[in-house]
Amino acid sequence: MTSTESLTSSPASTSQGLDATTHANIHDKLARALGIKTAQVNAFVKLYDEGDTVPFIARYRKEKTQNLDDIQLRALEKALTYERDMATRRLKITELLSVQGNLSDELQARIDNATSKLELEDIYLPYRPRRRSPAAKARAAGLDLAAQALLTQQITPTAALADYQLPATITDDSGNEIDVDFSDIDKQLAGVQAIIVDEWTQALALLDNLRNSFAKTASIVSTVASDDKREVGEKFKDYFEHSESLARLPNHRLLAMLRGRQENVLGLKIEGEDAPFIDKIINNFDIANTTPVERHEFLTEAANSLWKDKWRPHIEHRLLTQKRLSAEADAIDVFASNLQHLLMSAPAGRKVILGVDPGIRHGVKMAVIDAQGHVMRDGEDKSVIATVYPFAPDNKMTEAKTVIDHLLSTYNIDLVAIGNGTASRETDAMVKQILQANDALHAKAVIVNESGASVYSASELASDELADLDVSVRGAVSIARRLQDPLSELVKVDPKAIGVGQYQHDVNQNQLADSLDKVTQDSVNAVGVDVNTASPAILTHIAGLNKNVAQQIVTYRKEHGAFASREDLKSVPRLGIKTFEQAAGFLRINDGSNPLDATGVHPESYALVADLLTQAGKDLSEIIGNDGVLNSMDTTAIAANDDNISIKAILDELAKPARDPRPEFKTASFRDDVNSIKDLTEGMMLEGVVTNVTAFGCFVDVGVHQDGLVHISQMANDFVSDPMNRVKPGDIISVRVISIDEKRGRIGFSMKPESEKLVRPAAKTTTANVANNEDKASRPRSSRPAGDKRPSKPKRQHSNNNPNDSRSKAPRAEKAESPSKMGTLGALLQEAGVSKSKK
Repeated sequence: MTSTESLTSSPASTSQGLDATTHANIHDKLARALGIKTAQVNAFVKLYDEGDTVPFIARYRKEKTQNLDDIQLRALEKALTYERDMATRRLKITELLSVQGNLSDELQARIDNATSKLELEDIYLPYRPRRRSPAAKARAAGLDLAAQALLTQQITPTAALADYQLPATITDDSGNEIDVDFSDIDKQLAGVQAIIVDEWTQALALLDNLRNSFAKTASIVSTVASDDKREVGEKFKDYFEHSESLARLPNHRLLAMLRGRQENVLGLKIEGEDAPFIDKIINNFDIANTTPVERHEFLTEAANSLWKDKWRPHIEHRLLTQKRLSAEADAIDVFASNLQHLLMSAPAGRKVILGVDPGIRHGVKMAVIDAQGHVMRDGEDKSVIATVYPFAPDNKMTEAKTVIDHLLSTYNIDLVAIGNGTASRETDAMVKQILQANDALHAKAVIVNESGASVYSASELASDELADLDVSVRGAVSIARRLQDPLSELVKVDPKAIGVGQYQHDVNQNQLADSLDKVTQDSVNAVGVDVNTASPAILTHIAGLNKNVAQQIVTYRKEHGAFASREDLKSVPRLGIKTFEQAAGFLRINDGSNPLDATGVHPESYALVADLLTQAGKDLSEIIGNDGVLNSMDTTAIAANDDNISIKAILDELAKPARDPRPEFKTASFRDDVNSIKDLTEGMMLEGVVTNVTAFGCFVDVGVHQDGLVHISQMANDFVSDPMNRVKPGDIISVRVISIDEKRGRIGFSMKPESEKLVRPAAKTTTANVANNEDKASRPRSSRPAGDKRPSKPKRQHSNNNPNDSRSKAPRAEKAESPSKMGTLGALLQEAGVSKSKK
């Protein structure tokens, strides 16, 4: 069978060898699956195959796709790639079976109706050439006649072999001599049985029936690999003796188990019955009534071998693979969604910002950036940076305050961006004291998620951008910039270093990278970029551009000065006509020779705008941003250019040129009296920022160095099927503290109103208690609530998917339970990893 890896990889989409009918069938299938018209699919495919990008089609070819948006187009793109790959493989398998002479109408129907790559490979599996299999060797030795006799005649196995003569030499179907031993009767009988079992494997309908039945009753069991793994694998302790239904196993929990196995801490196996399935095989091949007794026993033994040696291992692998692929797809979707919301976070805008990278022993690093994001220069043309040591062991607080006050006063700072790592709250408190002591200062302190800043600091890109700054100071620049414009700064960091994923190291890395790249591309193009200030990192994600062309743009800009118009972009080496078409609408040129270059109007529509102005007798300056004038214009006599984009869409863009789809900038207000976990008490209400959303809840930063978990059961009084439907990364929410484990750094939050919280006598109410009550009807008693693990952030020791790190459980309610009953908040947090510090 094709390896699991090859099935989960995403090969480049190809339609070579597919006829027009196959293409039409794929398009019809996609239309039904996505709930759109076949004509819309056809239009997209035509544009896509011509080299148009999804952002370009979504923005500038709406008329042709009948207004499919970027989300629909991405789903269509993904499905199209998969279905084309399926069709290509389907065609190949059909050809192979035909050459072998094994293709039947029944097999063709199964191939045509297969819905996944796994299913296609299952169909082909019994017919895959295996020259060294026991059955192939037995056939090469001439034992097939005896096998057929036993299947069709009422004779004993020994009698079936009575006339058997062992060939002097045995060769495979390629004529190569093979070394086999069928010298005695026992080995010959084993060969006969191998042939019978191999022939029975072609009963695909029976295999389907057994697989479906087994899937409903099978359990997955995890155990500690060995006693010496108990201590080193403590983070997986809740899986040391665990069993639950495979069919109902949550995706994130499967990934946790697989990680434990990968780290050689856990052993995994599938448990299920054998007897009912062997009986089905016996009934299917009418073995029960065979005679004589020796033949009956021999065929019954073959039925046992078919199930235990062939089909059950295959079914277990298939079921586990299906679950894993589903879990990986879910984890990738969670990561992509989190990343999209993080990239589209509200920008502070063109502000002068003091970036602060807090630290204790190594000091508090600072850098000032201007409204354009450049590091400011002082009177001696030196970068405005500083490092102070206000905390132990130096304790130079007075000196630090003097330096910071000078920076704030001298450079007219608007915002102070403080990284949320080690000493962030102490630094925040210090800055606020400085601001309160000096009425002339108008800056505001803001805590900024610094995940990935250290990764950027050590990157080649940072070396190019900030060559004159030490690596330790570059983080402060990045922190300031990500407050000013999160999108422009975060694209410089590998998304996997930002810390918003779920089991990101356990999923298919090619699929993950592809998904995150598309999310980044969609976000960048939704906002657009100023081509005269953009970095190569963000230009790379503009529709039609790649890393090389993006660098060519920046190089050309350095050599020739700022671009005066979009038309000038055509002079950039390697930026051809098609690339210009795809990218131009998303590249803005402010204060250029043509005001339209600062809008989202595509250059291909400039002539149409000119016609509108001529007909209305207006100047461009009179209509840009003027709803009243634009709404009064008569456009009936103007035709859209080649049906690419409607006149209404152009007018909407002129009404709000280069509008930013990101939300309004606002910040959370952390309580001044809450700076560490020691300051928390149960029942306390806090405002915080959602840092990560997973399948089992969300994590919230309230300014105490550890993010707390709001389990899905504590997100609302009504049922929450998907936490992403309630909160997004960057959301500012109010939470109530419901559990604290100071020793292990575990915090449990609730979003439910105080008056609604559940009270239980004789035991503390925990997240898990509530989760168990709300979900026990659909969850096996031995399972935990749907939320075991939380990926830690790379900035926090760069172990994004360690299921526990140094974190462990919150106190359990006083209740005797077996080790397999893991419905506690501790079990959740142990694998979620909540206690790791910010830096």
